[in-house]
Amino acid sequence: MPKFLLKRWHGYPVIALFVTSVVLVSIITYFHWMIGMAGFVLLGGLFYYAMKAEASFQEELGDYISTLSHRLKKVGEEALMEMPIGIILYDEDFKIEWANPYMGALIEEESFIGHSLNHVSEELIPHIKSDAKEEVIKINTHRFQVNFKKEDRLLYFFDVTEQLDLERLYDEEQTVMAIIYLDNYEEVTQGLDDQFRSTINSKVTSVLNEWANVHGIFLKRTSSERFLAVFNQRILYELEKNKFSVLDEVRESTAKQNISLTLSIGVASGTSSLPELGQLAQSSLDLALGRGGDQVAIKQTNGKVRFYGGKTNPVEKRTRVRARVISHALSELVADSDKVIIMGHKNPDMDSIGSAIGILKVAQVNGKDGYIVLDQANIDIGVQRLMDELKETESIWKFFISPEEALELASRDTLLVVVDTHKPTMVIEEKLLSKLDHVVVIDHHRRGEEFIKDPVLVYMEPYASSTAELVTELLEYQPKRLKMRMLEATALLAGIIVDTKSFTLRTGSRTFDAASYLRAHGADTILVQKFLKEDLNTYTRRSKLIESSEVYKKGIVIAKSSPEDAYNQVVIAQAADILLTMNGIQASFVIANRIDGRVSISARSLGDINVQMIMERLEGGGHLTNAACQIENSSIDEAEIHLKRIIDEYIEGGEEE
Repeated sequence: MPKFLLKRWHGYPVIALFVTSVVLVSIITYFHWMIGMAGFVLLGGLFYYAMKAEASFQEELGDYISTLSHRLKKVGEEALMEMPIGIILYDEDFKIEWANPYMGALIEEESFIGHSLNHVSEELIPHIKSDAKEEVIKINTHRFQVNFKKEDRLLYFFDVTEQLDLERLYDEEQTVMAIIYLDNYEEVTQGLDDQFRSTINSKVTSVLNEWANVHGIFLKRTSSERFLAVFNQRILYELEKNKFSVLDEVRESTAKQNISLTLSIGVASGTSSLPELGQLAQSSLDLALGRGGDQVAIKQTNGKVRFYGGKTNPVEKRTRVRARVISHALSELVADSDKVIIMGHKNPDMDSIGSAIGILKVAQVNGKDGYIVLDQANIDIGVQRLMDELKETESIWKFFISPEEALELASRDTLLVVVDTHKPTMVIEEKLLSKLDHVVVIDHHRRGEEFIKDPVLVYMEPYASSTAELVTELLEYQPKRLKMRMLEATALLAGIIVDTKSFTLRTGSRTFDAASYLRAHGADTILVQKFLKEDLNTYTRRSKLIESSEVYKKGIVIAKSSPEDAYNQVVIAQAADILLTMNGIQASFVIANRIDGRVSISARSLGDINVQMIMERLEGGGHLTNAACQIENSSIDEAEIHLKRIIDEYIEGGEEE
């Protein structure tokens, strides 16, 4: 505050003081008039000085205010005209009415008044119409944060180029950690002589070291089949652009040696915490291996996962050791429980029902009661035929219960076994997962991002043809002598036959071993064919669906039903299978309304196109060559548009999830 303001002494206290002085001097005058007159003279002098001081104060205050106003006006004009902030006023037609000199220097034109805002940037008018408050746009080589004052038709431009460059630099320098795993190193090199094994080792190491040197990656071998890689986010962007071509390089280089060796890579990013990066990298690797290997899984702290690779079908393992270990572990879990509840996925198929019956047998052979959860309102025709057959066998049918009954039966010591799915949202009764602490997952699908929380035992083998095949192997290794009924063995065999399309797809030597075991225990192949028979109406409807197919891109065909028609899921899947048998078709997609009101897409491929990744973008899943999804609140045409967009992104390299 200026000092002259402090000189201002007048106010009510001072006036009161003067009045009091006048009264006192008047009293003194009454007693001694000479002293009183002297007092009045003194008071008059003081009053005159006070008035003069007040006039001087008012004059100085006026001068100060005038000077301050002038300075503020000058500062405002200089700020408006010379500060590095762009300002534009525009009219109702988005024409520029006024702009400060900074905008002129930015556009590199002396005058652009009267021009459209598109003259500055074509992004401005759309943002104004969308009622945006602020947006970042690019003008020439700079990026600006534009604040929109729509009510005043005013735009402010703040140069944020340096800030965004710093943010980009910070983002690019973030640490990324990866664990590289040779999927089948032990199996492939088992039995090889030392020289050939050393040659393979040297070849793989050479390819990985060259890849690391080219991209500036720190690579360290931690074991015979495991490497640790450390790099930054910028390098990760480069690797994603070429879709981790190192996967193909290792596969092709070892194939020349007549060895099928593949990589799985778990990548972690998005945090500066090294321990957290390590945990994420291991989790990503587990996810990549759970999906069959030969691929990259990139996981961030926000839970988002991107996948690359997965171009080959998983290779069948050469050992049954894991099946035997899992079988014994399952027996122990069953023995420690009071009862076993078995649950498959919604709208169960033959594989789900067959494998559930197999686990029921595991429970019974270990002396425990087992129950299979079934929603009879949502089963297809083939499964219904199996159910009709089971109803005639009371000793089996009595163990099928509804979801409501399962919730009532469940206790703290109950073991829940989930078969043919690993996604919580896909099971028949999701409440059982939260109610029971002991959950076992047995599945043959490639592992997805969504997974049942904290299972006590997981048996997932993507190489297997079906869950029924896995369960059959578990039955073979049960410690107690097992006696199977004909219908139980037939149900398991039906699951294998349906999922392999009569042993033509995803069929390995273990598949035939399992089928042989079931056949030896009384499985009836004629009865399986009876379950799989279809009526003339179903055949006609499927043919109508196939008739609607059109080639979308070379080797890719898409069929879609009419909006008023609704199809069974099995019919949709069969249509996709048949389209794949046509000449020149590499992948088929069938879009149709389901009976439950959702839109279903069934996808099939011969292996060159990973339909699993495409379906996962639509919240579905499956295998490399066999996948599907169901879409809520969508029309056939909307689903088709969405599917085509994802296919285009996949072909152009957008294989992200």
